[in-house]
Amino acid sequence: TCNMTFEELNGDYSAERMDSVIKALEEVLRSALPKGCITVGVYEAAKSLNVDPDNVVLCILATDDDDVKDVALQIHFTLIQAFCCENDINILRVNNTRRLAHILGGAGMHGSEQMDLHCILVTVPHASTWKNPAMGKVNHFCRESRCMDQWVPIINLPER
Repeated sequence: TCNMTFEELNGDYSAERMDSVIKALEEVLRSALPKGCITVGVYEAAKSLNVDPDNVVLCILATDDDDVKDVALQIHFTLIQAFCCENDINILRVNNTRRLAHILGGAGMHGSEQMDLHCILVTVPHASTWKNPAMGKVNHFCRESRCMDQWVPIINLPER
């Protein structure tokens, strides 16, 4: 259900509220990483979504300015978004892959080769007791955004 204030319905997220969502997202990524609950990469994410969508609690699609011209990537994003919507998986667009790499502690680096941070899944195994208040905040933001017909809300990750 959507019990929201007039400001929320107008998509008027205050800077402080947006900042708290960004901090929550960073916390989710940092705490999921050591638990092995992060899947990185468009192809790896697609495989994981296909095999076990019930374990996926969040899908993050990340782009930088030059990715807008990458038609293949945009097609992948469209398919992943459709799958997530179909399977009730929360989804976010983030516009700073460098910041994501930093949050994940250089997890995007294998030797000199950079990993594909365009798609990141956060998974929670069925038997898991991982209760994360930050995840609750991110989920709440996604639900509120859907109530405003923003099915894929965009988060501007600031450089820190």
